[in-house]
Amino acid sequence: MKRFLIYTNIYKDPDAAVANEIKDYLISKGCEADIYKSDGSEDEEDQELLRTAGMTDMLIALGGDGTVLQAARDVKKLNIHIAGVNLGRVGYLTEIEKDNYKEALDRLIAGDYFVDSRMMLLGSMQYAGGGGFESWALNDIVLARRGSIRLINFDIYINGLFLNQYRADGIIVTTPTGSTGYNLSAGGPIVEPGAKILTLTPICPHTLNHRSIILSADDVIEIKIPKAREGVNQEVEVNFDGAGRKILNTGDSIRISRSEKITEFARLEKTSFLETLHKKLGEN
Repeated sequence: MKRFLIYTNIYKDPDAAVANEIKDYLISKGCEADIYKSDGSEDEEDQELLRTAGMTDMLIALGGDGTVLQAARDVKKLNIHIAGVNLGRVGYLTEIEKDNYKEALDRLIAGDYFVDSRMMLLGSMQYAGGGGFESWALNDIVLARRGSIRLINFDIYINGLFLNQYRADGIIVTTPTGSTGYNLSAGGPIVEPGAKILTLTPICPHTLNHRSIILSADDVIEIKIPKAREGVNQEVEVNFDGAGRKILNTGDSIRISRSEKITEFARLEKTSFLETLHKKLGEN
């Protein structure tokens, strides 16, 4: 392992002090290292990032879980391992702590790690007037009401068959990796990260039957935006891992499925998911 890309969050590492410290250490060990400063923007694909990342053996993400999610989406086209260095609170995706990064880097350089593969989602939006948009998510794709406090009607189809209409603040479709995020806050189940399933969770549904639905990873979810009960048009905001915000209106839809792309994490310890979960829940 000789070439590294240090992907740092400018809000967690504003002067790139930690990034430069890690870069200097890697160089002292005979490695090559570049720094990419991320501001969380997804306005357009960063070709310079893809070029630089494509020439490296590993990406080291500095920040928190949000930074790791952003990095995973940014380099989704590349077969590159990601290691997360925690600059914030305890996270599920950032295994390396800032205080012991040198020992961790030594192991990464030596190839003393294992690969943890995680599934991703592909969301394909179709507009009633023609055209569309697609993006990826490692954690979740969230549809939520925009502006007014009015509840939104969502028509849910699974593999082309109508399942149900939810009247709710929103809908969350999550991977197992994302089950401990917004899905958990909305009352959804915690899922072991290696499982091959999708979870659909309504946000504050206007019904007594508030349940998440567990689906096969091979199922295809289609969410259509109909007119509201009063016959007025609806407007919904779509978020991919909390970013990449797009708008759906009445007549539009989004198709969500398991992506062919995966995220591969470089892990140093075989810490069980339950141990991490216990530590995380103990913070609250």
